[in-house]
Amino acid sequence: MTATTAPDPAPATAAPVAAPPPARWTDLLKAATDTCLAALLDAADRDWSRPAHGLDWSCRQTLDHLALGLTGYTGLLVSRPDDRYITLFASLDPQAPVADCVEGLRIAATLLTSTVRDTPPDVRAWHPWGHSDAGGFAAMGITELVLHTDDITRALGIPWSPPGELCAAAVRRLFPDAPSGHEPFATLLWCTGRTALTGLPRRTVWQWNGTVR
Repeated sequence: MTATTAPDPAPATAAPVAAPPPARWTDLLKAATDTCLAALLDAADRDWSRPAHGLDWSCRQTLDHLALGLTGYTGLLVSRPDDRYITLFASLDPQAPVADCVEGLRIAATLLTSTVRDTPPDVRAWHPWGHSDAGGFAAMGITELVLHTDDITRALGIPWSPPGELCAAAVRRLFPDAPSGHEPFATLLWCTGRTALTGLPRRTVWQWNGTVR
């Protein structure tokens, strides 16, 4: 996860739109993995001790957080607890170069993608922001990858933006009250408290809604 306490009131302009069918989530998660990790590799020779954009973590610590989060979502889908996190915590080798750590991140993302593919549609697993299904955890993984790749590349001066399809799918699944009429990436950034939108100030508190709808 990437942040905070309770969400601001939803804007009145929100309009519900159907999320992708389950079979599409593995394709979307793989696409997010490919585009995000390519951008991170492009930045591998930069100074990763710098603070990630808008975060208290360094860029390197943000990479560690990503590996932890993706592995955690995999574990939740595998163990399916009712009321707690899993007891497995993943970490990247602190002595390894960044390029090798990106390889570790690909392992974590691939494990999540495979688990999403193999999880029956009726399975639910605990998350503090709503018990969710495989599609919900895929959307969480996409959100983590996109947001933190943006946090890192902004800090390191690497121009990057994700495909709108990925952002739109994550917004539809996790932020059902998101405002309409804005570019998908900008909407995802607004939903997660990273930017303002025209007519909408930057959110100071937020959380997604992983429950199955």
